[in-house]
Amino acid sequence: MGVRIAFAGVGGIAQTHLKALGENEHAEVVAACDVVPERAEAAAHAYGLKPYSDMDLMLDREKPDALFICVPPFAHGDLEEKAAGRGIHLMVEKPLGLNMEVIRSKASTIAQAGIMASSGYCLRYQQVVQHAKEYLHGKTIAMVRAHYLSGFVETPWWRDMTKSGGQLVEQATHTVDTTRYLAGDVKTVYARMNFSLLDHKPGATIPAVATVCLDFESGAVGHIDTSCIQSDWSSSVEVLGRDYKLTLSGRQLTIVEGERTMVYEGDTASTFQAQNDAFIEAIRTGNRSLIRSTYDDALKTAEVTLAANESARSGKPVDMRGPIAQL
Repeated sequence: MGVRIAFAGVGGIAQTHLKALGENEHAEVVAACDVVPERAEAAAHAYGLKPYSDMDLMLDREKPDALFICVPPFAHGDLEEKAAGRGIHLMVEKPLGLNMEVIRSKASTIAQAGIMASSGYCLRYQQVVQHAKEYLHGKTIAMVRAHYLSGFVETPWWRDMTKSGGQLVEQATHTVDTTRYLAGDVKTVYARMNFSLLDHKPGATIPAVATVCLDFESGAVGHIDTSCIQSDWSSSVEVLGRDYKLTLSGRQLTIVEGERTMVYEGDTASTFQAQNDAFIEAIRTGNRSLIRSTYDDALKTAEVTLAANESARSGKPVDMRGPIAQL
């Protein structure tokens, strides 16, 4: 069976999804809606879909099986509720939002609707990440060390803390999610952030650097460092245990056991294509287990990043079992 797909938002990340979906014989992208009509028109011309500027009209007229939500974190509004109320499956790009109360409400609506809901944590579909998860199965993790260092993103809303949540929430969330995927859930978050080094970026209110200490439910400890003032890009996740060290960097996995070192190179296939193919197949077959990052699981990653922002504001650790304040 073919899966009819519509898009909410056709900016940069949507273009990546559209190209990946073009490689799936079971995916039929039928429509796209954007607050900028010219973007929807451009997508229509490029991909042969129908452009809309009214979400309700698009969903009612086109009756898609699935909706890809590819809007900035501040712009979700009631998109998830509109789709869920119509029984439309969801692929929601990360991050899910900026307010945990709202995100939890959306999760409840999705659960009540019984639809499938995937999220945009595409790294879970990388071959080397799966190999790392299999290697760590049954092992005791002592520490996780991770970082995401990059330059500044010039997209206007990205520099606004109230619209993006900052680099940790919007960009390095992939690194946070990978640590959760490999090491399990987090119980305590303590963060420090520096807001003083972006005076050369007009209107910037996000932190230039951040360091986040994590206590995991398993007893492991860890930290994640971020920076958006670097001239190059670097990202990795390192997991340490007794007599082993595992490092994920890009598409490479390195495992050190004593004097033995094993290096695995991941394939060059698109992680977005793997993620989208799994979502389409889950819809076709009803096999929810194909989705490696559900909305409910992505909620927990959002919770960690928003807790870090709260901790940096208060100067105190945040217990993940308590309420997380909104931005």
